[in-house]
Amino acid sequence: MKVTVERAQLLKSLGHVHRVVERRNTIPILGNVLVRAENAKLSLKATDLDLEVTETLPAETATAGSTTVPAHMFYDIVRKLPDGSQIVLEADGDRAVLAIRAGRSRFTLQTLPENDFPDLAAGDMSHSFSLAAKDVKRLIDRTQFAISTEETRYYLNGIYLHAAGTAKAATLRGVATDGHRLAQLDLVQPKGAEGMPGVIVPRKTVGEVQRLIEDTEAEMTIELSQAKIRFTIGNVVLTSKLIDGTFPDYGRVIPQNNDKELVVDKKDFENAVDRVSTISSERGRAVKLSLSAGKLVLSVTNPDSGSATEELEVEYASDALDIGFNSRYLLDIAAQIEGDVATLRLADPGSPTLVQDRDDKSALYVLMPMRV
Repeated sequence: MKVTVERAQLLKSLGHVHRVVERRNTIPILGNVLVRAENAKLSLKATDLDLEVTETLPAETATAGSTTVPAHMFYDIVRKLPDGSQIVLEADGDRAVLAIRAGRSRFTLQTLPENDFPDLAAGDMSHSFSLAAKDVKRLIDRTQFAISTEETRYYLNGIYLHAAGTAKAATLRGVATDGHRLAQLDLVQPKGAEGMPGVIVPRKTVGEVQRLIEDTEAEMTIELSQAKIRFTIGNVVLTSKLIDGTFPDYGRVIPQNNDKELVVDKKDFENAVDRVSTISSERGRAVKLSLSAGKLVLSVTNPDSGSATEELEVEYASDALDIGFNSRYLLDIAAQIEGDVATLRLADPGSPTLVQDRDDKSALYVLMPMRV
């Protein structure tokens, strides 16, 4: 194999691909990236057996061929080569090394044969549809924070993607929950998503897809089956296994009859929660919301360090209510509200609270209260 490629393009592509490779591997080949040159193209492929990323970039192919090299070391070498340089990659079939040349720099990397490289064969995909990359990014951005990190409840370690809504207003819905909070976002259902199976996209896959979206104007194609999902954007193809589990019936958690409505300026509320929570302990993190007509008092009491209160003018006309929340979770949800005004619908100190953007109902958040 002999191929010449431009540094900036190779660095960008390796940047996408090498992230999938775990730094510690019991199987040596999984630490490598597969490099294949053919038809004036260079393709790079990496996998951790659950997730596979392939990217193709233009190159001058003198001799076609393929090999695998240590992914992180290859990335570091390319990163440190001078900007604007042309990189020549050359592998000799008899010796198990890849030579990397650019200007006066020369490196050789140990290789492993391509035959040992695993292929995450996707099989047949039952559904395929396209979405604007910005919509996929928004769906991930607005729900990702609520993905559970508890390994025992593995079926919550991802975003549940499924067809929802009514026949008149069909949606593609993403939901994530960790048992303390829930995030849900609806997009208009794209053509091809009708009747798709509900799938749980793993946390690592979600993070990689989010990072691959550099051009929000691009289109992204999503293909899926019961066991796999594939995202294609530009020259990058990401294929992933899905979480094999049943996502809980989240609809039961979303309160329907919360009759007390609190309307707050999102920025003022966020800043006030942030200020008073400075006092809260790492363990407790509780902030108390005391509501009365037109007024909200936020307070935190920490027996070890002191107390803090802040008063806000709000729109609230229901009975007085005291309710507590984890301040970190409140701030996470406030950060997701895209507009200037947030609406909180409350019931009582022991029931979940519903939070939405006043002017955009496509997203909703549910937060469980704390005892204060």
